[in-house]
Amino acid sequence: MSTVSTVNGGISFWYAHEGTPSPREPLPGDGTADVCIVGGGYTGLWTAYYLKKAVPFLNITVLEAKFCGYGASGRNGGWLYNGIAGRDRYARLHGHDAAVRLQRAMNDTVGEVVRTADEEGIEADIHQGGVLEVARTPAQLARLKDFHSVEIAFGETDRVLRGARETAEHVRVSGAVGSSWTPHGARLHPAKLVKGLADVVEALGVTIHESTPVTEIRPKHAVTPYGTVRAPYVLRCTEGFTAGLKGHARTWLPMNSSMIVTEPLSETLWDTIGWDGRETLGDMAHAYMYAQRTADGRIALGGRGIPYRYGSATDNDGRTQPATIEALRDLLIRFFPTTAGTLIDHAWSGVLGVPRDWCATVTLDRSTGLGWAGGYVGSGVATANLAARTLRDLIQQDSGQAGPTELTALPWVNHKVRRWEPEPFRWLGVHTLYAAYRAADRREAASSRAGTDRVAKVADRIAGRH
Repeated sequence: MSTVSTVNGGISFWYAHEGTPSPREPLPGDGTADVCIVGGGYTGLWTAYYLKKAVPFLNITVLEAKFCGYGASGRNGGWLYNGIAGRDRYARLHGHDAAVRLQRAMNDTVGEVVRTADEEGIEADIHQGGVLEVARTPAQLARLKDFHSVEIAFGETDRVLRGARETAEHVRVSGAVGSSWTPHGARLHPAKLVKGLADVVEALGVTIHESTPVTEIRPKHAVTPYGTVRAPYVLRCTEGFTAGLKGHARTWLPMNSSMIVTEPLSETLWDTIGWDGRETLGDMAHAYMYAQRTADGRIALGGRGIPYRYGSATDNDGRTQPATIEALRDLLIRFFPTTAGTLIDHAWSGVLGVPRDWCATVTLDRSTGLGWAGGYVGSGVATANLAARTLRDLIQQDSGQAGPTELTALPWVNHKVRRWEPEPFRWLGVHTLYAAYRAADRREAASSRAGTDRVAKVADRIAGRH
């Protein structure tokens, strides 16, 4: 398998495949709105969509630093699935039933995105084949069985546990000893979804200004180099780029995730792999992977690479370190040995938002009119939609247009979390933790023990993941 001709960076393969959109006009000067949304990714655009559909007369302005979908919304793995960061912690804080309600809302969100995209004519290569999580070592299999049992306890009674033979009947992952499948998932083309959503939102009458970086958010103000937008509600929907805002360097950590995509595979090669159900594919490793079979017959596969840059820096172009490309290529071959001679067409990276307690949140401060949603920890394709509908309900409740709803009562609403440590402790901590996770994966792969490596357990406690 060669990476000599691999395109590296340039935002993502999804934009190389679909084409970078022509930017909309920047903010022409000071302005006003009823709601100002900072960030033109999934969270910001879905929020604008649901608010405008609910209250058509609202004057809504979206401010985007580059172009809609420039961040994680245009660089992710195309996993529309029902995972949500922090559910177990919310169960401990608010009770099991509250967390079950949150999980059911996420299950429903997958279908909500699929239905809405269809109703609005957004063609995003969506295939609802579910999510398949595989185990490839005894330790991973033990975690998989625990994971499966926990998901059922949170109401996913339609989840299926499969052995090695049954797993191979769906997708032939080398060394797979078991899997867990849920129907609450779909594969999609991220850039097609975000571009289509931006067009729909604009057609509804929402104003979108691109090439307009917001440098500071304060009550009733979104400040840019071109002017300030004043609005009763200002919503921060910036996810992994939040650290670039004044006063937010330690709010969420911008975690890097990297991807590769192969050339289109031949039908003969697909016959050796299977994967006819087009499930999104993940594993139970500590430094986990995620993959999909694309609509044009490629494998897109991602993982962590270098997890974090000093000072919460972000690489705007998405260029990926050669060592990360090689590591992802090796992982692809370990999963699917018959791909060894396949070219890697594109590699790229993006950032996702990680709160200190690994809990996704959605908030509206009624005293200031400031709202925000994010900290999705890699599960944002679906979670952003649920967050957007929740922000809609919170704003309608605050403005007296509606009362409390099932969404405003979910346990992630108005959750507070402490800030990340200052540098250099932040950089040292993240890199040490991910080195520990990779070492734990290596030891588990070389062992016949079914228990999780002790170092990984310690790393989880330090990270705040469990």
